[in-house]
Amino acid sequence: MDSTATTTTPFSTLIRTASHEQHTEAESSTFMSDMLGGRLGVEAYARYTEQLWFVYRALEDGAETLSEDPVAGPFVQPELMRAAELERDLTHLRGEGWRVGLEPLPATAAYAARVAECAREWPAGYIAHHYTRYLGDLSGGQIIRSTAEKTWGFERKGDGVRFYVFEQIPNPAAFKRGYRELLDAVNADDLEKQRIVDECKRAFALNTAVFRDLGEVFPLSA
Repeated sequence: MDSTATTTTPFSTLIRTASHEQHTEAESSTFMSDMLGGRLGVEAYARYTEQLWFVYRALEDGAETLSEDPVAGPFVQPELMRAAELERDLTHLRGEGWRVGLEPLPATAAYAARVAECAREWPAGYIAHHYTRYLGDLSGGQIIRSTAEKTWGFERKGDGVRFYVFEQIPNPAAFKRGYRELLDAVNADDLEKQRIVDECKRAFALNTAVFRDLGEVFPLSA
């Protein structure tokens, strides 16, 4: 990333454009394409939801320790928190005992571990994971919600898809504008911003690896 461009281009624009390739790769994974195309059963959706829970537990456990941090603190916003909604969805999908025997896929474990590591040791890196997950939920995640409702008969915005319903954010477009303003004002120099961009790319790669693992569990031929 050119240092002049870093100085003159809004950071929210830089982080979006620099990670576009990795973002596209994640969205176009075989598993996600098959799930959104309605070619996989509800078991695949449930397994995907389980993997999300591990990642969001890492994100939100980290948020508790970063709320006062000068770099990451402004991004810690209660209205974004998803773990409780994921647990409600998993109760609907799996029953009250959904935690029993639950283990992350290898790629999920690696993803959650990296999020937790950034939360402990590198608040600016945590922002990269926060951005890739939560803004994705507010945007592309709504496509997954709609597909789940139509394909597997979940009540509109009801249990099973609560993860994608941000009840405390009545205007997602305005919220995302505010989030981009936080990115533009992030307390980091140009070198640190470059590192955040690189971590954003890594976050998408970790997410793609989870889709790859899920694709091996749910090959379309099955």
